[in-house]
Amino acid sequence: MNDVGIGAVPMVELWRGGRLESQHLGHAVICDETGRVVESWGNPDALIYPRSSCKMIQALPLLESGAGAGLTDRQLALACASHQGATIHTESVARWLAEMDLTEADLRCGAHEPYDITERNRLICTGDSACQLHNNCSGKHAGFLMLNKHLGGGPEYVEPDHPVQKAVRQAFEEVTGEASPGYGIDGCSAPNFATSLHGLARAMAGFAAADGTGTRGAAMVKLRNAMARHPELVAGETHACTELMRAMGGTVAIKTGAEAVFIAILPGQKLGIALKILDGTTRASEAAITALLARAGVLDAQHPAAQKRLGAPIRNCRGIATGEMRLAPGFAAP
Repeated sequence: MNDVGIGAVPMVELWRGGRLESQHLGHAVICDETGRVVESWGNPDALIYPRSSCKMIQALPLLESGAGAGLTDRQLALACASHQGATIHTESVARWLAEMDLTEADLRCGAHEPYDITERNRLICTGDSACQLHNNCSGKHAGFLMLNKHLGGGPEYVEPDHPVQKAVRQAFEEVTGEASPGYGIDGCSAPNFATSLHGLARAMAGFAAADGTGTRGAAMVKLRNAMARHPELVAGETHACTELMRAMGGTVAIKTGAEAVFIAILPGQKLGIALKILDGTTRASEAAITALLARAGVLDAQHPAAQKRLGAPIRNCRGIATGEMRLAPGFAAP
């Protein structure tokens, strides 16, 4: 496998005043149900941390073990979420924990201020402090805790040698088709296992092609459907995952990850997509996934959610058009 910087190609550009101002390089891979690379840009073997883009993989042991057999679609969507800490998210996770006779104190994701403006303002006005329920990964961690109760592990379920994380690593390596060369510690304190872009796209194609057959196939279908049916829980209002999934009418599941990783699961085409923008810029990863979804025919490029990420003019605080985001020549053109 190769370092992430090797072979990266221009993908997204920012133009202002008729001049190229910024350029974002990266890699992208589209895989079919056999794991074959259908199309790629940059280096498919580039080694990355998938970050939060792989939460549906991290949730596989929850269902495959039987621990999550009674979970609703809403809970499964939260297990795959990088949510905004809005009331809809925090109250749902709190209820899930209560159902397990657990509390916010049992989480190991840490606390941060909610990304949701309404909830952040509420905390400021009331003087309340943010808690671990506001962490964008609290739903994933609730799933970890449920799996942990089933496995009988200790309370530090985020440790790499804990039974929960061993189960996650096994599932991760099986669906990517690669032995992970190692891990980094994610923002939520859980290990995040490295893989190639090809491996990540292969895993997403597996989710896309799953037909409900067998334990893994059934788990994959449940998770991808839960994400597509409840995009408001996967992210939140105004955010790309939520708005783009709504724009595609629940036919495709997509998920972003920190440092400009993005994946897509296309069941109708049995395709999986994985991309990484080298400089970690979210605006570029959102533009790139928008372009690839439009290229695949699952997203109308003229839909407002698509135009918001790629196509509409960039405007300043007075509403004046100051520039535009463009695809770099040779990337994802129709």
